[in-house]
Amino acid sequence: MFTRVVERLTASVNCCPWEGHAYGNHKGAIPASRRTPYLYSVEERRRRDATPWTLVQGILAPVQFAVFLVSLSLVARYLITGTGLALATDSILIKTVVLFTIMITGAIWEHAVFGKYLFARAFFWEDTFSMLVIGLHTLYVVVLFTRIAGPQTQILIALAAYATYLINAMQFVMKLRAARLEAPRETAVAAS
Repeated sequence: MFTRVVERLTASVNCCPWEGHAYGNHKGAIPASRRTPYLYSVEERRRRDATPWTLVQGILAPVQFAVFLVSLSLVARYLITGTGLALATDSILIKTVVLFTIMITGAIWEHAVFGKYLFARAFFWEDTFSMLVIGLHTLYVVVLFTRIAGPQTQILIALAAYATYLINAMQFVMKLRAARLEAPRETAVAAS
């Protein structure tokens, strides 16, 4: 039931130009001249599988999500009870450090696979939205240390940063799914 709802939601907003790699498989939605046949070329897939940065990203992504969940619960606790601001603040700062770590190592991974540190064709929109995520987390840190706004505003900025992080995480999960779906097709094409 839940999976079906998620598939419907993602199919309605999916604009993935790679045919066959998205919920709903919107054939014809993008002109054939603009479609890219694969997320990774054979060589890019080989580089992706060979670089140790793939494992680093695979470890950091769930760690970041776990840190996010803990921090979100501490922020919610503060908003509900009015207590625990210091703990919530520390957790947001930890989340920000983890975010910057995964973004820097992700840029290194992208360079190892695609030859560009950011905005490679396959991850252009994810990287673009990641800039908003980083911007909001950075804004939180600036506001926190300059004290140009009070705790309520700081927490609201953190919540905005967390909302954008969730959207960005969903983008990457959808891209991971697309890569998994294309692997058997690409292997079949390479074998022929």
